[in-house]
Amino acid sequence: MNQQSLRSQYGSGQPHYGFALSVVTTVFFMWGFVTVLNDILVPHLKALFELNYTQTMLIQFTFFSAYFLMSIPSSRILARVGYQKSIVIGLGVMGMGALLFLPAASIRSYALFLTALWVLASGITLLQVAANPYVAQLGPPEKGSSRLNLAQAFNSLGTTLAPYLGGLLILSDRSGPADASTVKLPYIGIALTLFVLAFAISRFHLPSLPDIEEGHGVKAGDSIWRRRHLVLGAIAIFVYVGAEVSIGSFLVNYFSQPNIGGLTQRAAAGYVSFYWGGAMVGRFIGSAILRRAAPGKVLGGAALVASALVWTTVATSGTLAMWSVIAVGLFNSVMFPTIFTLGIASLGPLTGKGSGLLIMAIVGGAFLPLLQGALADSIGIHMAFIMPAVCYLYIVFYGLEGCRVVRPAAAG
Repeated sequence: MNQQSLRSQYGSGQPHYGFALSVVTTVFFMWGFVTVLNDILVPHLKALFELNYTQTMLIQFTFFSAYFLMSIPSSRILARVGYQKSIVIGLGVMGMGALLFLPAASIRSYALFLTALWVLASGITLLQVAANPYVAQLGPPEKGSSRLNLAQAFNSLGTTLAPYLGGLLILSDRSGPADASTVKLPYIGIALTLFVLAFAISRFHLPSLPDIEEGHGVKAGDSIWRRRHLVLGAIAIFVYVGAEVSIGSFLVNYFSQPNIGGLTQRAAAGYVSFYWGGAMVGRFIGSAILRRAAPGKVLGGAALVASALVWTTVATSGTLAMWSVIAVGLFNSVMFPTIFTLGIASLGPLTGKGSGLLIMAIVGGAFLPLLQGALADSIGIHMAFIMPAVCYLYIVFYGLEGCRVVRPAAAG
C-alpha cells in the first residue's frame, strides 16, 4: 500500500493507525459475541420447539446464509459509501435484528426467530466485508496477518464471554419446558449496545485507505476470478467456518451425552467458553508468532493439529473426547484471519471485491452444520464429528500450497 500518501495526509500516520485499530476492534468484539450466542440458542430453541438436530441446524443455516446472499450487496455498499459508513450501517442493521427477538419470543414463533437471526447476520456481513480488509491494510502489508489476528483476538473475547453469559441468562439448570422469554433481556441489551456503538463510530474520524478503494488502478480484463490464491482461499474460508461453527453448535448437546461428559446444558455451556476462549488465547499468541513466521506454514500446521484433535474425539470417549474437541479452539484461532489476509494479498483495488468473495464463503457456516446435523441424526452425534476433521485437511493444503500468489497472465 502507498504509505507516503497516508503520511502526507496524517503526518507520521502511526498514531492514527493505532486509534483506528482500537475503534474497529470494538466492532470485532460485538459481532463475535452475537454470533456465538447462536451456540446457546441451538439447545434452547431445540427444546422450546421440540426439534431434531437437522431442524435445529436451520438456526445456523439461516444465520450464515445471509453471508452468501448479502456479501455482494455489502461490497457494493462499501464501494459507494466507504469503510467507516459501512461499519455504522452494519451496526444499525444488527441492532434492528436483535430487537426482532422480542416479538419472536412473545409469540413463540420459530420462523420469526430465524428472521431475526437473518437480519442480524446481514448486518454482520457488512461489518465483515468492511472491517476485515480495513484492519488488514491499516499499516505495513507484511504485518497484515499479525494485525488481523490481533483484532480477531478481541472478536474471540466476545465469543468466549457469550456462551457463559448466554448460558446463565437463557438456559435453565432445571428440568421442565424451555421458557421463550429468557432471550428478551439479553437481546435488548445487545440492541442498545449496537446502536450506541454505531453512533459513537459515526462521530470518529477514521483514515481512508485510497490504494484499496475500488476503481483506483484496476487493469482492463482483471478479475478476482483470475486470482488463484483468492479463489482457493474462499474455499478454505467455506470449510473453516463450516467446521468451526459445526463444532461449536454441537458442543452443549455433545457434552450432555452420558459417554462424553454427562453434564446439564447450563454446565455444558460453560465448557463451550473454553472452546472459544482457546481461540482468543491462540490469536494473541498467533499475532506474535506471525510477526516472525510465514503465515502459510503457521496456517497449515495449525490445521493439521486441529484435524488430529477432532479425529481423537471421534475415536475416544469421556474426558479425553471432551477436552480434545475443546482444544481445537486453540488451533482454530489463527485460521480465519490468516486465510483472509493470504486471500486478499496483492489484490490492490480489487481488495473490496475480494473481501466480498471471502465473506460470501462464510456461508459454509450454513451448509456444513446442517450436514453435520443430518449425520448426527443418522450415525450419532459422536461420529458426526468426522466431517469437521476432513474439513481441516483442506486448510492444510491451502496453507502449504494453495495460498501461493500466482500472477494472472496479461489480458488480450
